[in-house]
Amino acid sequence: MGNRFQVTDRFADGAQYIGGKLRAGTSGRTHSVVDPATGESVYTYELASTADVDEAVAAAKAAFPGWAGATPGERSDALHRLAGILAERAEDFARAESLQCGKPIRLTTEFDVPGTIDNTAFFAGAARHLQGQSAAEYSGDHTSYVRREPIGVVGSIAPWNYPLQMAAWKILPAIAAGNTIVLKPAELTPLTSLMFAQAAKDAGIPDGVINVVTGSGREAGEHLVGHPDVVMTSFTGSTAVGKRVAEVATATVKRLHLELGGKAPFVVFDDADLEAAAHGAVAASLINTGQDCTAATRAYVQRPLFDAFVARVAELMETVRLGDPADPATDLGPLVSHVHRDRIAGFVERARGYATVVTGGEAPGGELENGAYYRPTLITGAAQDSEVVQSEIFGPVLVALPFDSDDEGIRLANDTPYGLAASAWSRDVYRANRATREIKAGCVWVNDHIPIISEMPHGGSKASGYGKDMSAYSFEEYTQVKHVMFDNTAVAAKDWHRTIFGDRL
Repeated sequence: MGNRFQVTDRFADGAQYIGGKLRAGTSGRTHSVVDPATGESVYTYELASTADVDEAVAAAKAAFPGWAGATPGERSDALHRLAGILAERAEDFARAESLQCGKPIRLTTEFDVPGTIDNTAFFAGAARHLQGQSAAEYSGDHTSYVRREPIGVVGSIAPWNYPLQMAAWKILPAIAAGNTIVLKPAELTPLTSLMFAQAAKDAGIPDGVINVVTGSGREAGEHLVGHPDVVMTSFTGSTAVGKRVAEVATATVKRLHLELGGKAPFVVFDDADLEAAAHGAVAASLINTGQDCTAATRAYVQRPLFDAFVARVAELMETVRLGDPADPATDLGPLVSHVHRDRIAGFVERARGYATVVTGGEAPGGELENGAYYRPTLITGAAQDSEVVQSEIFGPVLVALPFDSDDEGIRLANDTPYGLAASAWSRDVYRANRATREIKAGCVWVNDHIPIISEMPHGGSKASGYGKDMSAYSFEEYTQVKHVMFDNTAVAAKDWHRTIFGDRL
């Protein structure tokens, strides 16, 4: 194992991208990007200070009038060029994402990078369709219409689990609508966000439209969210941090979009295709080593299928190949850090006191012992109110629980604070349709779990937040709806003036 992407030379000027240029941070503190497969530092950089955030916001503010004044066609053309550049550099992006996250190269090559290119192409088209309501004479005496206008400087914070895709999800709808943006990526994984910003410059998107500040959440993140010139914040991360973001944003009356934690239920009814459900559960619980807020975490299986489901899932999990992320044969890479790996191990060790670990539940040794690896883990026998059922573990851990009636299965599926994603498995269209209606989540899959598409919205409810990424629905977060009303009568003294002038008209 080793450094497969030459980071130091690529980012020798620093990990801040402000006004179209890479530069070093000025906080006086450094941070390292660590390859989680080896535990080795591959790049050390200076973190952003509040002054760096101020400069980035100023650059975005200065660029806003010109970018907002560009025609939809001009913005669309630039995004089409960006999609083309991303496609040309796909291998570079895939290797960088794999290095900083520990993702298997197969995942970055087949999911992260193509998904980002597709998102960019989608918003290139969507930039031309920012339409308001058709004009009409609703009062009889006036013509009304609705304008959709960009809102200004957006300050967004992206997480470490999907750094490239989440950067794109924040940046693309914002700039397609005519806004400018300052993005703060996670300190652990800034590389592909910086590369995305550089690609945007090469596509002809003006300097200052996209800025990246890489700093701590407490210093750079809070200052960005609270900045008086930032009019909207989009945050993806944990529910606990999301609450803090909301507190800071509220102080300056900002628009806020939160995509927070999840604890997705995977509901298997007794008429489901067992083999499909078992394969689906393993894939959906282990994607990105379980570091996915929509990952399947709670498998509720109707009792006639429960034992067979547990046996088959355990069997499939034991075939999953952990290994070098650069090896195309690797199925599962390490977790993002040793700290995070130990946190997940803590959940599993505590669960041994009240539940059964059917398979996994340990870090591998041998040639993988220096990496942040953890084996695919299946747990049964946990109570509904237990920690592993209620808390977001964010790792390769699936908990399976039985249920009897359909009513019980849906009730248990809804019995957590979260409401981001869920799936229902059944051959009965009425049963499945009931589940899609009654399970409280922003997305409910039927006989599948995980696929996302650019044309459809992504976002949750309850403690999973509010607002949408992707799709045309995301423009609701990044545009201001303005009502314009024209008088058509040319009459000076209008009838409604009698409320003021009485009988003097």
